[in-house]
Amino acid sequence: QVQLVESGGGLVQTGGSLGLSCAASGRAFSAYVMAWFRQPPGKEREFVAAISGWGDTTYYVDSVRGRFTISRDNAKNTAYLQMNSLKAEDSAVYYCAAANRIWTTKSNEFNYWGQGAQVTVSS
Repeated sequence: QVQLVESGGGLVQTGGSLGLSCAASGRAFSAYVMAWFRQPPGKEREFVAAISGWGDTTYYVDSVRGRFTISRDNAKNTAYLQMNSLKAEDSAVYYCAAANRIWTTKSNEFNYWGQGAQVTVSS
């Protein structure tokens, strides 16, 4: 069993930066693909970024590539999402998720989810 606790987020102006953290409990953190998803108001949840267990592979949705960076520290059982050059359309509840797989970006293959962190970008 893995529990995920997110922190960070908040309110920022357009063009600003924010960071999210996702602390995981349990063992073998490196066995899990970690990802971030987001759900904008009134819309469905969407994939944002993923990182493999040892951090050697990352993948981003086109809309955030070059602005967001996903990373992880397996010694601290923590994943991160650094968000730069934020836009109003980045406003959403951001969720971290863990999948006990070598690789995936499909939401239905993620076994564990955090509670969500609000990110609001004001223009």
